[in-house]
Amino acid sequence: MDRVYLTRDGYEKLAEELDFLKKTKRREITAAIEHARQLGDLKENAEYHAAKEAMSHNEARISDLEDKLSRVEIIDDVKIDADKVFIGAKVKVLDMDTEIIDEYMLVGPEEVDPVNGLISTTSPVGKAFLGHKVGDIVQVDVPAGTLKYKITEISR
Repeated sequence: MDRVYLTRDGYEKLAEELDFLKKTKRREITAAIEHARQLGDLKENAEYHAAKEAMSHNEARISDLEDKLSRVEIIDDVKIDADKVFIGAKVKVLDMDTEIIDEYMLVGPEEVDPVNGLISTTSPVGKAFLGHKVGDIVQVDVPAGTLKYKITEISR
């Protein structure tokens, strides 16, 4: 089984989600199922079927989170070369076409949040940045064409 690499924050978010799904969401869905049962004929009871489907989705997500959290390896910045871009690194880059500076943090696929600058190490841009140093020019082939970045800063 593959390791799941997470930052400390990412681990805590997934653990909190798991706790919520097990303790709160399960109770809510169970209550909805009980309420729907009281409405009568289960064959044609849309509320009952919706609640059962919600329970199925919730249990699948719980199972997925338990699996990921059992295989997690938390990124320890002390063990990672600070001169190169690796998972857990914050990277400032200059877009060579627009001359706009962007900042990204490279994370595992479970933590992706592009709106907040969290990009996956498995994405085309994330893969391209891996292993590079400050001053390196990185070209990334994406469906819209080729992007060209200059790495200006790496921090942890």
